[in-house]
Amino acid sequence: MTPKGLIAVTGATGFVGQMLLDRAAGENLAVRALARRAQDPRPGVDWVRGDLDDKPALMRLVRGAEALIHVAGVVNTPDPDGFERGNVTGTLNLIEAAKATGVRRLVFVSSLSAREPELSAYGASKARAEKLVKASGLDWTIVRPPGIYGPRDSDIFEMFRMARWGLMPMPAREGRASYIHVDDLARLLLALIPGGEEVTHMTFEPDDGREGGWSHYEFARAIGWAMGRRPWVVHLSRASLERAARVDGLVRGRKARLTPDRAGYMSHPDWVVSTGALVPPSIWRPRIPTREGLRATAQWYCDNGWL
Repeated sequence: MTPKGLIAVTGATGFVGQMLLDRAAGENLAVRALARRAQDPRPGVDWVRGDLDDKPALMRLVRGAEALIHVAGVVNTPDPDGFERGNVTGTLNLIEAAKATGVRRLVFVSSLSAREPELSAYGASKARAEKLVKASGLDWTIVRPPGIYGPRDSDIFEMFRMARWGLMPMPAREGRASYIHVDDLARLLLALIPGGEEVTHMTFEPDDGREGGWSHYEFARAIGWAMGRRPWVVHLSRASLERAARVDGLVRGRKARLTPDRAGYMSHPDWVVSTGALVPPSIWRPRIPTREGLRATAQWYCDNGWL
């Protein structure tokens, strides 16, 4: 028998998904979660083996669910076609499964990069996925997070590691960006499950509540402070970022974190959330100030042997 209030989740084994499972457990919510590989048992979680290409697995995932939170996606790949398969075709497959099984509510985790799809293949794929969601006929809400940080993150983690070395390469000085702690994002995704006129067919850009976001210099120094360091911040032009991406590709191959695609959108000067796309305060507010969140994240990396 399907538990009342069951939530179907994709991307549950990833950085955001794991925090979402933690939050759901704290709220005594039953979750059915998709995973490529067998997972250890977890209280309150029913694992479904499969991926976004596996249509029978998607049907098993969503059948009987109250709502679907679609977190899974390809964020980094040396093959641009990987973004299309993972973020566009995968989203379409999920929508079709939801419609076939009568699931109406969909919370889709997109990206702020979808706002400027011409800058990167990743952003373009997220923008196309958003179009599919909006045309789905479902009761949807789209969430476009800015930079996400927190325990288990392996992307912004690179900045913590560089801060420890005392040198932090960053995009151009004039650029600004917003950030959000992963726990605040997870709380938001669960808060959106009931739907309602304030959130249905809306696209939200949540952040840490810092008006105007962070300059790249400010954020680098904040990470340095969290690490007990005062790093030298070096600002790189787009051409320099692209050269660094080529070097990273040569050194780390398919595991490279800085790709030419990422260099494209990292060079854009404005990744601050739009004030007109903020979540209504009656639904959600950020709780974690970024400086304190960065310090706690640095401690988590140290405690877990990442640093």
